[in-house]
Amino acid sequence: MSVRRLAPDAVQPEQFAFTTENRKKAEAIIARYPAGRQASAVLPLLDLAQRQHDNWLPRKAIEHVAELLGMAPIRVYEIATFYAMFNLAPVGKYFIQLCGTTPCWLRGSDELKAAIREELGIGMGESTPDGLFTTIEVECLGACVNAPMVQINDDFYEDLDKARMKALLQAFRRGETPKPGSQAGRTSSEPAGGPTTLTSTGAE
Repeated sequence: MSVRRLAPDAVQPEQFAFTTENRKKAEAIIARYPAGRQASAVLPLLDLAQRQHDNWLPRKAIEHVAELLGMAPIRVYEIATFYAMFNLAPVGKYFIQLCGTTPCWLRGSDELKAAIREELGIGMGESTPDGLFTTIEVECLGACVNAPMVQINDDFYEDLDKARMKALLQAFRRGETPKPGSQAGRTSSEPAGGPTTLTSTGAE
């Protein structure tokens, strides 16, 4: 596992606090756990902080969560730097996680990389100059049957090829939000040509 470090001081904000709305959400999350077990809320609170702060966790947000939960800051730093779902530096408005694990690679994830480079001019681990897109390669995202696929922010886009990947990126650049799921028209994880079993009730 590669070392994950906090962003440099130059981009770190001087302070962080949950908004009034998010503070209420944080208190509701903490209340789910019995007295003395508030530290169990650390993951959802870090996620809440990341969503509030443009999808990345600054140092002050980590420390704020530690204070709310009565935890030593180093314990929360350890958690934030361990889990890859937490971004420790600024990312684009559209955060693209491209699956490069074996099923997606066999089904053409390299074509998706090429589409991203041709359409956005960036490679893995890079961001566009306008701050709209950041892309990274990740391990299995769990949609192997509909490979290759990417996760963009919270949504999965599956059954991609080079042309479909480019169309997705163009739609996001226009400010649209394409419908998540299969981009080839299949329903859920059924066979690409449609269902082959249980196609009738047997009553006819």
